Amino acid sequence: MKPAVDLADGEWHHLHPATPFLKGGIALIAILGIVITNLRERLIEWFFPMFECPPGVCEEDPISVALNRYLIFVLLGIFVVLLVIIGLFWVSWRMNTLRVTDEVVEIRQGVVFRSHRKARLDRIQGINIQRSLFARIFGAAKLEISGAGAESNMQLAYLSGANADALRAELLRRASGLRAREAADAVARAEADAASEPGDAARVSLAEVARQRLAEFSAPELDPSLAPPQSVVTMSAGRLVGSTLLNAGTWIFLLAIVGVVLAMSLTDAGGFVFFGLIPMVFGFGSYVVNRVVKSLRYSIAATPDGVRVGFGLLSTSNETIPPGRIHAVEISQDLLWRPFDWWTVRVNLASRSLSSSANAQLTTTILPVGSRAEVFKVLELVLPSLMSDETRALVEGGLLPARPEDGFTTSPRRGAVLRWFSWRRNGFLLHPDAVVLRRGALWRSLAVVPTARTQSVAVSQGPLERALRLAKVRLHTVQGPVTPSLGALDVRDASALFRDTATASVAAIRADRTHRWGSA
Repeated sequence: MKPAVDLADGEWHHLHPATPFLKGGIALIAILGIVITNLRERLIEWFFPMFECPPGVCEEDPISVALNRYLIFVLLGIFVVLLVIIGLFWVSWRMNTLRVTDEVVEIRQGVVFRSHRKARLDRIQGINIQRSLFARIFGAAKLEISGAGAESNMQLAYLSGANADALRAELLRRASGLRAREAADAVARAEADAASEPGDAARVSLAEVARQRLAEFSAPELDPSLAPPQSVVTMSAGRLVGSTLLNAGTWIFLLAIVGVVLAMSLTDAGGFVFFGLIPMVFGFGSYVVNRVVKSLRYSIAATPDGVRVGFGLLSTSNETIPPGRIHAVEISQDLLWRPFDWWTVRVNLASRSLSSSANAQLTTTILPVGSRAEVFKVLELVLPSLMSDETRALVEGGLLPARPEDGFTTSPRRGAVLRWFSWRRNGFLLHPDAVVLRRGALWRSLAVVPTARTQSVAVSQGPLERALRLAKVRLHTVQGPVTPSLGALDVRDASALFRDTATASVAAIRADRTHRWGSA
């Protein structure tokens, strides 16, 4: 492997030489495919002379006339087109540059329409490295720097694999360094204030708190090079395929196909239905294969900079998620997974990937399928401050069938009007550090929302709920696959949850330090 280049030296650097081809090469391949399709008769004649076109047919073909009479001009035209394409690729490569300083990452791109973007290192939410199959052929990778806003992400496409790995480690290290300098400045200001007023206990206490925060950032164990990531979960191919086949959506689709086949046998329009069914079958098969292939090399590990999640067999994706950027966690179980005690874990992240929806879904699904023990291994990584012995017992109780001693406040009996099967299990538990919402009897789910990440809480009632003296509570977090809401609650319980969650959130936000880089 080619050694990494120091891209963080404050100078402007070019991206990977194959970047223009990786960005626009797919279009060239498509054009080449169209040309080959239109020249298929001529190609067969060249490689298999025994299939030569009969006289009086190919000679009148425009392509044949051009090749027979103007071959030199055709070759010259192809040569000129190739030179133009290569020239455009070279200009595009020269005009796309990046620079990394102690405070920002900058990228300049575009030929006709130029753009210049900057991303502050102290606003980094996470860094993702993607290696598509096409890019891996050239040893290239795409590095995506995630910010807090929907349009704040920055993509460095493409870098060599070694440069992408080295740059990610350096960016994370410098981001922590910026915070360390800010903490050092705070210590200096606090100590100066304490020295100016020696008898002021509040100023002395503030200086001590600032020194503690500086010690957090200066700890040697925060060096990313000292903790090589090792996955805490090993993904089994058999379990992955089995969970995909036992998914309720799979069976619903298969039953729909059976219904369509029966309809075809009873009607005269079977042929039209059959041809309409073919794209659906291919699309569903593509989804199943894509899910299995992308999740085969799944890994999740703890690093000094957060949780590193990896996916992909042919095209790989590797993202580092700081624990403070996880705003909600949902543990869910499909009905057909229950005999095997399989679960899946999804999260709401503070940043969203600019990549395709499939890759974004894999990023938020941090455990495609796993046992209950593996679920708790993942929870210890993504919610380390919540996985004490006490909270672990509470969460584990939430995964089991409802019991009177599990500590959850459940729906009243009249809630069965809205929750026919799950009213006994439908409930919540408020802990000083998190709100736990338990839902579902057939399809079970448990949502855990850290109180320090709760943006707001709302209570709502519809006409039927008002008549039944029930209410619905929803906790608002960043956008994602987890929707932390709970309905069919008694009005008094919903009001208490609303009031206590708001109070606990304010206290947790004041004491929270997980959003500080590396403090976890």
